[in-house]
Amino acid sequence: MVASPLCNGTLHSLTRVSHCQLSQRRHFVGAVVTTVLGALAFNQSNRLADKMEKGKLHYHDANAEFNQQNPNTRQFFTRDEPHYEGHVPLSKLEQAGMIVGSSIGSYFHPERNEFIVGLGESTAFSFVLKRIRNEMLSDPVGRQILRERPRITSDSLDLDYLRSLPENSLGHTYVKWLDREGVSPDTRVPVRYIDDEELAYVFQRYRECHDFYHAITGLPIIIEGEIAVKVLEFMNIGMPMPGLGALFAPLRLKPSQRERLRNIYYPWAMTSGLNSKPLMNVYWEKVLERDVDELRDELGLERPPDLRNLRKEYFAKLKAQRKVIE
Repeated sequence: MVASPLCNGTLHSLTRVSHCQLSQRRHFVGAVVTTVLGALAFNQSNRLADKMEKGKLHYHDANAEFNQQNPNTRQFFTRDEPHYEGHVPLSKLEQAGMIVGSSIGSYFHPERNEFIVGLGESTAFSFVLKRIRNEMLSDPVGRQILRERPRITSDSLDLDYLRSLPENSLGHTYVKWLDREGVSPDTRVPVRYIDDEELAYVFQRYRECHDFYHAITGLPIIIEGEIAVKVLEFMNIGMPMPGLGALFAPLRLKPSQRERLRNIYYPWAMTSGLNSKPLMNVYWEKVLERDVDELRDELGLERPPDLRNLRKEYFAKLKAQRKVIE
């Protein structure tokens, strides 16, 4: 039986359709396989690139153990970023070095301000400053000071106006003391080495109020007067540096100077420091017109014997004794 031409044509058409469908399936399967393989290769490339970026490819990272060590160990050798304008962060090792170096420098050269500044800031530990700040926050005036952050400089204080105030006012007493001792409110340098910005202001305020403690007590800036004020500050405020100064500075004094400190100014400073109100909570700029005697009574501060007069009496007595011997 011979197939008709129609049947043969139909058969050829079906065969071509089958070949086309098979070819399409092959292309589809090929595309899927290519896509999968490409995705796997791309993913592998990503993993390799990620390892290369992290330094984990083809070699052992010799610093891996160091980089994974305790962060508390690394802080002894690394510095933080500055936290405020003028801030100089110190590593723990640098801070320890500053404490040692400035302590030695302050002992042998107490007249050099850079040693005093370095010792003060390097020993102003955070827990001490936080305690002082909390004490200020517990007092209305202290809170006002922390909120307003006043600065004691020749720009913020009108010294000519203070000279015009009544003689027994705090302002006149303060500027008279500045003139007599030849110092200025601008001698207090900005804080640089304390990390926390608010705690840095607390120390700045402490530093700038120092001359008011001299003025209200009448103590001069000679070595004995400085030591006496340091003891007063340590007992009242609790800053470490004044305590260190009061402990070691007398070792270089003459016997007569140590005797005056031991018999007169140490007892005075300890008693006044413990019994007086917290001096960090005094807004000195706002009480400049007050009577200085009334203010001392209000703060619980006694005025010590005039140190310059005691020294004059001592030297006059010494001179008289020498004349007798001759």
